[in-house]
Amino acid sequence: MKKVLLSLLSVTICLVSWATHERAGEIIYRHIADLTYEITLITYTYAPSPADRPELEIKWGDGTSAIVPRNNYVDLTPYIRRNIYIGLHTYTGPATYKISLEDPNRNYGIINIPNSVNIPFYIETELVINPFLGNNNSVVLLNPPLDYGCVNRVYIHNPGTYDPDGDSLSYKLVECRGANGLPIPGFEFPQASTLFAIDPYTGDIIWDSPELQGEYNVAFIIEEWRKGQRIGYVTRDLQIKIIACANYPPEIETIDDTCVEAGDYLKFSVTASDPDGDNVVLSATGSPFQVTDSPAQFQLLETDSALFSWNTNCSHVQKNPHPTYFKATDNNDTLNLTSYKTVNITVVAPAPENPEAVPLGNTIRLSWDKSICVNAFGYRIYRKNEYYGFFPGHCETGVPAYTGYSLIAITENVNDTALVDDDNGAGLIHGIEYCYMVTAYFQDGAESYASEEVCASLRKDVPIITNVSVETTGGDDGNMYIAWSKPTELDFSQTPGPFIYKLVRQSNESGQNEEVIAQYSDLNDTLFIDTGLNTATQGYTYRVDFYNNTPGDFFKIGSTRTASSPFLSVFETDRKLILNWQDNVPWKNDIYEIYRFEPDSNKYLLYDTTYQLFYQDTGLVNGLEYCYIIRTVGDYSTPGLVSPIYNFSQENCGTPVDNVPPCAPALTVETNCDMYNNLLSWTYPDTCRQEDLTYYIYYSETENGEMTLHDSTVLNTYIFETSPPSIVGCFTVTALDSLWNESPPGNTECVSLDACGRYRLPNVFTPNGDYVNDLFMPFPPKEVPFLDPPFPINSVEKIKISIFNRWGSVVFETDDPYVLWDGKDQTNGQPCSEGVYYFVCDVFEKTLTGTMMRTLKGSVTLLR
Repeated sequence: MKKVLLSLLSVTICLVSWATHERAGEIIYRHIADLTYEITLITYTYAPSPADRPELEIKWGDGTSAIVPRNNYVDLTPYIRRNIYIGLHTYTGPATYKISLEDPNRNYGIINIPNSVNIPFYIETELVINPFLGNNNSVVLLNPPLDYGCVNRVYIHNPGTYDPDGDSLSYKLVECRGANGLPIPGFEFPQASTLFAIDPYTGDIIWDSPELQGEYNVAFIIEEWRKGQRIGYVTRDLQIKIIACANYPPEIETIDDTCVEAGDYLKFSVTASDPDGDNVVLSATGSPFQVTDSPAQFQLLETDSALFSWNTNCSHVQKNPHPTYFKATDNNDTLNLTSYKTVNITVVAPAPENPEAVPLGNTIRLSWDKSICVNAFGYRIYRKNEYYGFFPGHCETGVPAYTGYSLIAITENVNDTALVDDDNGAGLIHGIEYCYMVTAYFQDGAESYASEEVCASLRKDVPIITNVSVETTGGDDGNMYIAWSKPTELDFSQTPGPFIYKLVRQSNESGQNEEVIAQYSDLNDTLFIDTGLNTATQGYTYRVDFYNNTPGDFFKIGSTRTASSPFLSVFETDRKLILNWQDNVPWKNDIYEIYRFEPDSNKYLLYDTTYQLFYQDTGLVNGLEYCYIIRTVGDYSTPGLVSPIYNFSQENCGTPVDNVPPCAPALTVETNCDMYNNLLSWTYPDTCRQEDLTYYIYYSETENGEMTLHDSTVLNTYIFETSPPSIVGCFTVTALDSLWNESPPGNTECVSLDACGRYRLPNVFTPNGDYVNDLFMPFPPKEVPFLDPPFPINSVEKIKISIFNRWGSVVFETDDPYVLWDGKDQTNGQPCSEGVYYFVCDVFEKTLTGTMMRTLKGSVTLLR
């Protein structure tokens, strides 16, 4: 027997020894060509274990797998071995693939994985092949999972993630997985005195603080994002060893996240200190050290201080920052602890230089120098109708929206360094100063600093309209005032003159044609009063056409932009008038003045101002008329034109009227099961205007039926009764004010048949003439010894009952819901003998889905 036990023990020790090896790992990939990828599996194993893995099976995620040999390994410590397995695989087409490894087994004694030695080690990586998002390479984790921690000390690990494509990254914890990639039964994240979490932006795993020494495994994924879509992730399963010690981790001091212009030299110091006075060793890794062209340098000045330096260039420009990871490790007799500091460095392309804007006809030609970053994809051109004075902040790329600039064009070639702005074919406006900024942009969406602002305006070689204003409001005797500025930069070699103005008018009514209403041959004639118009209910639009009238050479030089007077509309509502007006002009109106007629002074006075194209005049008296005029105040952005520009709307009046419905009441329903009716009660919101109200009660027999008006009341309660009695139905209430404006319906409350119980028949009665239980009839609302009909019966439309004796002969039938069988044979009027009788009763009941038939079958005992 001892030999058997020793043999079994020997086998068990061998299995544990063989299985006790997988501690951490991840799978990464690199795009080779077309649909071919290089897959790299990295595992961290217990170096002394005989459970070595010279090859492992990798599942490619497309239903196939392969045995991949180990390319090399390195013993990072006497106990931890880093193994690398590399394989090539070609996929059949675009799709999402999950590349995975499952290897028995994990090491023995993991605190947060029950029976860990028998749990497979499983990791997976997601590969997304999407031609619309471009080829992708996975992240690379530069920091090995070798950090130790102490009980009651904050533990931090950072994987040192590098993304060769510069994609956006995010981090999140996931459960460790076992057989078939399923969650491990009983797995839980390590217990902490405060928290165990991962920073979703930096990837720092923070354990504050471990409570129990031992080995723990956790897993997290690093997700890659491009154009707002996830394009893959890598899972790292990480082992953390916690022991009891008195050591504290070191501390790192350096700069915060920063930006640097491509071509500049970035340099800063990094220092570390240890609370216990231990020596500290600094190291660094991250994206700046991985770039092939001019990588960053990290020079150790002493063991606890170093100098980071990076001679940046345009190849380093990308939308997302370059994460840089600094690591400090102390040298303690008990255990070496580490700390991390992440600095994100954004390399920004320089601004395009020497922008120039030159007017040409009704366009402006914009040009600039080619970006020094020849890897730029093209340029973005922004425009604003006045100078802003923008100077970008240290990390402020592109043109921020707060400047008021708008993107007007994008070029797709870094060599295209000019643009003709014609406002998408509409032509630019005379009198407006157009300002521009240019940025270079890159394929991943990165954008350079903005160029300096450059401004230009069109030559004033055509008239510029400045006024379209209502002088008099009338139905057929209204007047309009129109004015314009004469051209002052004529090219007489091209247009020798003389010249003609033609003033064109069009009513804003639909279907109206343009008509020439005035013609001038003197350049100084720039005013016109248009009379005999309906300015009360119509708006008008004007344009000045400008002609060269040289004998034998008559042609149109150009025109002003069209301009309309501000046309005022008034919407009448409860104690309020809402004013709206139009703003169809080529200049910019900065403010709008509201004038209201004051009867006491018998004139219009300035009442208020606004920057919007609407205004609400509140707190008015219903039934009283109020009249208004709007004056617009604006200007062109180039000098030499009238400023400010004033224009008036027509007069318009309105009378506030109570057309605003009240608020919806809040309804509650209480059911009376004695009388089978419903008490409706409601409240009116305190936040709504309090006034005398009438309430409409709406009712539907079914839950999905149409609500119909049932009754009205001025009270806040209502007893809802039907004949025959029924509690079933749905209810809602609306409120009406004194002008019969009705609120929207309030909440709907429904009452079902079961609220009071259903139609029931007794199982015994005594027709002996003592007036107690002499009749076979349904239970009344209250179960009392006697209650004469007609008492209310709940929600029954009709019944059909047949009562049989023991031989099956019918002794009584009725469709009366009360039944009222007196114990006599209905065929001969003779008393039936005592005994048991049987009944079948079809009950037609009202329900929230309509009338439903329910069949009652039972027996009743007749006693005398």
